Amino acid sequence: MTSNVPFKNLYIKTYGCQMNIYDSERMADTLAPHRYKITEDPESADMVILNTCHIREKATEKVYSELGRYKPLKEMREAEGRQFILAVAGCVGQAEGGEIIKRAPYVDIVLGPQAYHKLPEMIERAHRAFQIKQIDKKKGKEFRKDKIVYADFPVESKFDHIPQATHNQKFSAFLTIQEGCDKFCTFCCVPYTRGAEYSRPVFDIIKEAKEYVARGAKEIILLGQNVNAYHGTPVSGQGEWGLGALCLELAHLEGLERLRYMTSHPKDMNEDLIKAHGECEKLMPFLHLPVQSGSDRILKMMNRKHTVSFYEDIIQKLKSVRPDIGFSSDFIVGFPGETEEDFEETLRLVKRVNYGQAYSFSYSPRPGTPAAGIETQVDETVKKERLQRLQALINVQQEAFNNSFIGKTIPVLFERRGKRENQYLGKSPSMQSVHIFSQDDIMGQVRLIKVIDAFENSLKGELV
Repeated sequence: MTSNVPFKNLYIKTYGCQMNIYDSERMADTLAPHRYKITEDPESADMVILNTCHIREKATEKVYSELGRYKPLKEMREAEGRQFILAVAGCVGQAEGGEIIKRAPYVDIVLGPQAYHKLPEMIERAHRAFQIKQIDKKKGKEFRKDKIVYADFPVESKFDHIPQATHNQKFSAFLTIQEGCDKFCTFCCVPYTRGAEYSRPVFDIIKEAKEYVARGAKEIILLGQNVNAYHGTPVSGQGEWGLGALCLELAHLEGLERLRYMTSHPKDMNEDLIKAHGECEKLMPFLHLPVQSGSDRILKMMNRKHTVSFYEDIIQKLKSVRPDIGFSSDFIVGFPGETEEDFEETLRLVKRVNYGQAYSFSYSPRPGTPAAGIETQVDETVKKERLQRLQALINVQQEAFNNSFIGKTIPVLFERRGKRENQYLGKSPSMQSVHIFSQDDIMGQVRLIKVIDAFENSLKGELV
């Protein structure tokens, strides 16, 4: 496009996980050459994209509710003869497809997470449809909408088409290295919305990582639905690299100070990756390793492909190579058929591992997943009571974990300013939020701080 074409405002609302944040940034990158610039005000936007998540309960209905809020704005713009493009992207777009346009015919574009590179041509189709609609209105003709839906899994990778990252750089950058899932846990819709596991080539990952570091990133967080299932082609073109080899290679990047990855599956924590935690100082000593339940019976019903003892063995191996490592996890409470004894086994596992953080949720059925059809659903009152007990235990552990840092000196990456004058907020190696006061500008720096106080969700420190 020529430079005299005016800019258009693009508003993207992102739901869900870090991968959706990454995808939203890459959609913005894809549309930047087409004169779309990001706005934080949807009222001023020429195009709104809802980048959706399908993991939580009633996610689809929440999307329709959000769409309804934009309907009056779209109608007003079109009454003025101006186009307002409304798009649904992400996992709800993948799962619902054309059903979204049937229920909300004012939506212009629906696309799944594998089709972001097709946005420019989809927008062009929407633009042509709008022009035809305006002509038909003048002629008194009935307009028939062109359904612009792409919810397939294309043969080619979207990573082969999206441009280099151009969005505003952060000191901690997300980098997707793997997408999709082949595990088919009975509670999860990811294999149906993100497709089969796919790993990006090592060369492409290193190139993107270098771009982030060149623009000021001190930390890179490698992302994937099953990030430790990564198996990419190395630069030599010979053989295959796992996540451990990739981390060791990325650690050589000058200017990169920290590496993390998420989210992992216990089944894919191989010996090379465990060894990398002991060899790579830049690989932070905190790992999110979801277990979901402490009951082998429930894990089998979930099709998790691991046992409790297998999971705990991984924990011990990681501690043997990196004694200071901490852990977080995910738990589902009230999975169909869960008994009180199953739940008690989960509590016992939590006590044995002693997590620094953990996330727990009541089970909610996802349409189309096997677990949704199990007849022995747990009563909502029971699920709520069990969730409260689990979260109370997790909160005690998290507070104790944070208190254990009082008096210690730790490196902190400072990423943003606080609300108070001279206040800076940063992140510890163990993913704790840290706040300090400094007369010097320490944004984007990794500085040693002494922890002087601890709270349930954060630490307070002072510069050493």
